[in-house]
Amino acid sequence: MTTTDLPLLVLGTGADPDSERGVECPGGLPASSDPDLVERARKAKEALGDQLFVLGHHYQRNEVIAFADVTGDSFKLAKEAAARPEAPYIVFCGVHFMAESADILTADDQQVILPDLAAGCSMADMARLQQVEDAWDVLTDAGVADVTVPVTYMNSSADIKAFCGRNGGAVCTSSNAERALSWAFEQGTKVLFLPDQHLGRNTAVQMGLGLDDCVVFDPHRPGGGLTSEQLADATMILWRGHCSVHGRFAAESVDDIRARVPGVQVLVHPECKHEVVTKADLVGSTEFIIQTVEAAPAGSAWAIGTELNLVQRLAQDHPDKSISFLDKTVCFCSTMNRIDLPHFVWALENLVDGNVVNRIQVDPETERWAKLALQRMLDLPGESHKD
Repeated sequence: MTTTDLPLLVLGTGADPDSERGVECPGGLPASSDPDLVERARKAKEALGDQLFVLGHHYQRNEVIAFADVTGDSFKLAKEAAARPEAPYIVFCGVHFMAESADILTADDQQVILPDLAAGCSMADMARLQQVEDAWDVLTDAGVADVTVPVTYMNSSADIKAFCGRNGGAVCTSSNAERALSWAFEQGTKVLFLPDQHLGRNTAVQMGLGLDDCVVFDPHRPGGGLTSEQLADATMILWRGHCSVHGRFAAESVDDIRARVPGVQVLVHPECKHEVVTKADLVGSTEFIIQTVEAAPAGSAWAIGTELNLVQRLAQDHPDKSISFLDKTVCFCSTMNRIDLPHFVWALENLVDGNVVNRIQVDPETERWAKLALQRMLDLPGESHKD
């Protein structure tokens, strides 16, 4: 994580267009790489023409977003790639699990490229296939596996999605998690929710379950740190995983911002801790956050609990509103920020030269089962499929 302590990160002030614009963010990333790289990226993209389709996740830095053909969250971007079968090269400016999803959904003759293979996701890495298979054995020994439906968040590796597909489960996004859980409870009496405990807990409570209906399975402790009785009594078995960015926000941050910014509305992502979600005014997916700010009246004040690149971009796009980062500590997603202009230019210029670098390929068997889990999500009634 890249962090900087700030007295208050005010990214925009909309009350008076002639007033001071607030403090410049000292936690911002360095200026765009060598301006020559911008021109090289432009030329390479132009040379590739319709052969190239560039996807940019909302959490990417502006210098990369500038070259994206479409921006969005992970599942939306994967679907956008699948909708462009004429483009043989898909450059995914995001993280590894997102590129895997794009490879699963695109045609066999399309090649998905991740500019930096080190761009992973700490949350996805918290649930490894062997760990999840071992956990399933624990559930089997406790006599509850046959009534448990595994549901994995989109922010998981392809092999975890495949595990859910093989075991009667599904994938969900942050906006359809409740629908996915409702479906799961029609198939069984318990859910194993992977890998983000906070999204699972927040969704369960939203559905009317209590905190005591949830237990946390810790893959680093024998038996997950749970007894057979605890597993038998639980309705939601939450994997001990979290987002390194959203997990940083604390309930005290909400109290603090309310004390300092009169009339502020607190808007957070459901990957935040339950105590933060409980204190917030509004909770929703990244797309929900963007749409809420876009629809907000001029002069309104917002404190947003999500990744800083997006919060900064919202402030830049809506100068008539006061937009603050929820916490005093600035935190970028360090792995998402590995996709920078040098890596992007390197990937594109190699394509111009006929070299495909950093291709992400999911093996056919994993793809088959992961696609089944994704299809079960797609088949949910009345679903918008936003992250």
